[in-house]
Amino acid sequence: MRRVVFIVFILAALAFTNKDTAVKNTSVVVSPKSTLVVKGTTNVHSFSCVFDSKRLKNPVSVTYFTNGEKFKFKETALVLDSGCFDCGGKGINRDFQKILKSETYPQIKLILKETSSLEDKTNVQTLVDVEIAGIRKEYKIPVTVNSNGSTLIKGGLKVCLSDYNLEQPKKMFGLITVDDEIFIDFNLVVE
Repeated sequence: MRRVVFIVFILAALAFTNKDTAVKNTSVVVSPKSTLVVKGTTNVHSFSCVFDSKRLKNPVSVTYFTNGEKFKFKETALVLDSGCFDCGGKGINRDFQKILKSETYPQIKLILKETSSLEDKTNVQTLVDVEIAGIRKEYKIPVTVNSNGSTLIKGGLKVCLSDYNLEQPKKMFGLITVDDEIFIDFNLVVE
């Protein structure tokens, strides 16, 4: 009798197991054609710092499982060396590195946590952790996904420097200050 109860219990458990939750591992290559730009403003002018996408660490490992219509990710991150941003000149590059505290925290991490169904590719809701200067914040980002041989993932994100305990630099005895909000625009070509 115990044996029959045990077998029935196992079969019942298997019947309610969601097969979609199997963890899958793969890797992708983020093409050098990709762009990632950090844009900001001061009280005088705007600036943009472009990441050198040729310096991305490839391939990027992707671990995921499905949960209903969502894709959930584990340990899937795009790691950016903060020294790979070019803001247009040595002085502003140095200031940008100082803002990011890159001597202590040399990397920025974009950690993919979850996406909605990919059926509506014009509005994929993505949950991402952004880690800057050792502080991690969660953001919900709408992205667009286009497939044409390779996959283009396009989106943007508004971040406040103060959320990461980063000081807004001041120049010329405080006459020039960087605004707290910066914008990250990305066009990632994934193969």
